[in-house]
Amino acid sequence: MATQLETIQIDTAPNPTASVIWMHGLGADGSDFVPIVRELDLTGCPAIRFIFPTAQTMPVTVNGGYVMRAWYDIFGPDLVRREDEPGLRHSQALVEELIAAEKARGVPAERIILAGFSQGCAMTLQTGLRHAEKLGGLMCLSGYLPLAAKLADERHAANQDTPIFMAHGTLDPVVVLARAQQSFEALAALGYQVEWHDYPMQHSVCGEEVEDIGGWLKKVLG
Repeated sequence: MATQLETIQIDTAPNPTASVIWMHGLGADGSDFVPIVRELDLTGCPAIRFIFPTAQTMPVTVNGGYVMRAWYDIFGPDLVRREDEPGLRHSQALVEELIAAEKARGVPAERIILAGFSQGCAMTLQTGLRHAEKLGGLMCLSGYLPLAAKLADERHAANQDTPIFMAHGTLDPVVVLARAQQSFEALAALGYQVEWHDYPMQHSVCGEEVEDIGGWLKKVLG
């Protein structure tokens, strides 16, 4: 099944029975998180297909209209005061295409994990909580919950109990810790089971976090 987004694929072993669709942050591309796959301890996990899509290009307002890879526009550093709802929903449809493509290759929805960093994290929550079939899990790194006020009305019951891994840097100057904590609290208030982690880092990924990601993947896929 063809999708609109270019992707990089890494299989941990032949004939994967689980998939992780991992979305990059603003200005990056699908290659950004590829090196992490070999750092993960996936002992005991089945064969996993890691899929790293590359977002389309668009002018980004907060960066002076510079054209770059982005899942949606960002209007200001606050991130949520004014949001690019059309952009979010357009990319949501593209991520849904990736899920459908994995299902067409024989991986059931409950063995598909959505993952993302920063904007990719926002897309993980935007798509995963609205998806009409139960997914394997949502991995949310250094990001936040977009369109939070609409979630209660738009969420799908299929993913009410889907495991959510949420990680953030306490020194993050891009998506400040308070923004992530507000997202965590909003999800908790709606009854989602969120596993929260924070680390003394900025807008990045650290070794301890990679260990925790591996442990979580083993828990939800093993």
